[in-house]
Amino acid sequence: MARIPPIWNNNPAPALEAAFRHIAATRMAGLPIANPMLAVEAVAFRRYEKSGHWLGVLITPWAINLLLLPAPGAPWPAAGPGGKHTWHFPSGDYEFTIAGEEALGTYHLCSLFSPPAEFHSQEEARQTAYAVLAALMLEGGDAAPSPASGVSGRRAFLGLGR
Repeated sequence: MARIPPIWNNNPAPALEAAFRHIAATRMAGLPIANPMLAVEAVAFRRYEKSGHWLGVLITPWAINLLLLPAPGAPWPAAGPGGKHTWHFPSGDYEFTIAGEEALGTYHLCSLFSPPAEFHSQEEARQTAYAVLAALMLEGGDAAPSPASGVSGRRAFLGLGR
């Protein structure tokens, strides 16, 4: 079971990459859902001004997820791994799953692509991650329907259609 989340004073991207590279080499090694064109990469992690938490996209060969990790002085929901929490962004409300890893503690993830079979390169996945983060910050009226709206899920949010 994951421990209480650490408070990330500094950017958690290096710790995320180390933990998920270990997962890729152990628990996920050889699984058919892994896209061999992708590697573990934490993209554009920064403090989100509204919540104060660390926000970014984690690319792995088996999934691409929007992640939130706790930062100092910002309230963090007490629910444990497997629970759900809705976070509000300018483009809408999004349901995150609470997950945990021993090396990271608990964190929140919103699945974007699982598995990410449609990506043919790391650069394509990285550019999609940047596009997701930009779309997330658009005011509700300017963005595609949010995943919480039920309109074709996260792919609609990304403008990828049904």
